Amino acid sequence: MALVFLRSFTLLLLLSCFSASLFLCNAYYPLRHRHQHRPRFASHNYRDALTKSILFFEGQRSGRLPRSQRVTWRRDSGLSDGSAANVDLVGGYYDAGDNVKFGFPMAFTTTMLSWSVIEFGGLMKGELGNAKEAIRWASDYLLKATARPDTIYVQVGDANKDHKCWERPEDMDTPRSVYKIDRSNPGSDVAGETAAALAAASLVFRRSDPAYSRFLVRRAIRVFEFADKYRGSYSNGLKDVVCPFYCSFSGYQDELLWAAAWLHKATKNLAFLNYIQVNGQTLGAAEYDNTFGWDNKHAGARILLSKAFLVQNVQTLHDYKGHADNFICSVIPGASSAQYTPGGLLFKMSDDNMQYVTSTAFLLVTYAKYLTRAHVFVNCGGTTFTPSRLRNIAKKQVDYLLGDNPLRMSYMVGYGPRYPQRIHHRGSSLPSVASHPAKIQCSSGFDFMNSESPNPNIHVGAIVGGPDQHDRFPDQRSDYEQSEPSTYMNAPLVGTLAYLAHSFGQL
Repeated sequence: MALVFLRSFTLLLLLSCFSASLFLCNAYYPLRHRHQHRPRFASHNYRDALTKSILFFEGQRSGRLPRSQRVTWRRDSGLSDGSAANVDLVGGYYDAGDNVKFGFPMAFTTTMLSWSVIEFGGLMKGELGNAKEAIRWASDYLLKATARPDTIYVQVGDANKDHKCWERPEDMDTPRSVYKIDRSNPGSDVAGETAAALAAASLVFRRSDPAYSRFLVRRAIRVFEFADKYRGSYSNGLKDVVCPFYCSFSGYQDELLWAAAWLHKATKNLAFLNYIQVNGQTLGAAEYDNTFGWDNKHAGARILLSKAFLVQNVQTLHDYKGHADNFICSVIPGASSAQYTPGGLLFKMSDDNMQYVTSTAFLLVTYAKYLTRAHVFVNCGGTTFTPSRLRNIAKKQVDYLLGDNPLRMSYMVGYGPRYPQRIHHRGSSLPSVASHPAKIQCSSGFDFMNSESPNPNIHVGAIVGGPDQHDRFPDQRSDYEQSEPSTYMNAPLVGTLAYLAHSFGQL
């Protein structure tokens, strides 16, 4: 009787997947693996964390806020952005706790939010619309920044002058200087990332808004051609502007490979596949680097290209399975030299370490998905690791972030009973316009910055830089390395939380 029931259930599942969209089915896993991913008990409410991780982006918005704005302590800001160069650059996101719009991390944020939705959007249910709104807020801005051929406006605001003030974005009166790259002042790194972002976003909107999707991918192709033809790092021509904030330390080769991978995925054009085959090695496909973030995209490109081989059976990309394995092996506890804190957190560096935790966790669950589809494992020097092992590592990192750590501290603001109270964020730390309509001057704001009082505006969903290598966290507003949130810390976590929430039956 049990066998008959199992066969009937399996047939029903297969029929339902056949009738559903391919996108949705790709977010699920074969029946024989399901018992590994649907435990009965979860120590965290991943669905709540998912909701809050997406809500965070509304608190980072620049420009004219829509009526649907849910973060009510924010108001319109930066409404003249771009006027210094006679272009419209209103909108987009402030990257972190200041009031500058940096194009390089904003583009990476867009790519990772889009990848989160591409892989796990079918599991997000009611949050899918909010995630897509977060992506569109960024992609609309990137379209403005790339409106002129062979030119990209890569930054609005003078970071050095901005950092001398502690002002609400609604009050800011520091120069809204505009900086660009072009043929004579190239920036293949930021241009490549922008092309990747536009291509990835085009996949998100392919079904819900086909015209917008086509517009995005056409622009992505044009931007990539500019990035590839006029090669150079934007840190060279704009060193005094973008450094030390977002220097391109890893060069531009990783972004060219990353962008080509996304364009191949978005267009299925064999020209991009050929570009990857011809240029992959010179662009660093096999280099041993085990950090994935706004600067270095090699690991992400390897994981993304491995899917073409593992799932789509593109045999010419078979080497990327080995390249992807090498990255995964470099972060597996006990099987690598990766550093973990005594409490179990992956530790890459003291400045904004949590960005590497969230990006690595995303790559782990995403690669596990590809491996499961292909029925293969990770090979680390003769030792194999299953997709389940990868998911467990990712889960432990997310659980640490949400409160399973020596301090019992959630590093997501607004999640759990204990979380950072004094994050390094101007808008959150200063009284809102609603509660304090009068302008707060540049230097006056430092009275609030130096205060020991909790931030008056709870920036729900903000993920801070996190603890040091000894699991210590002082919760000091002045400590930007540990207490500042950023869009690129949240973006990859969105996908991981969607996976975990679904796995534990919360979605």
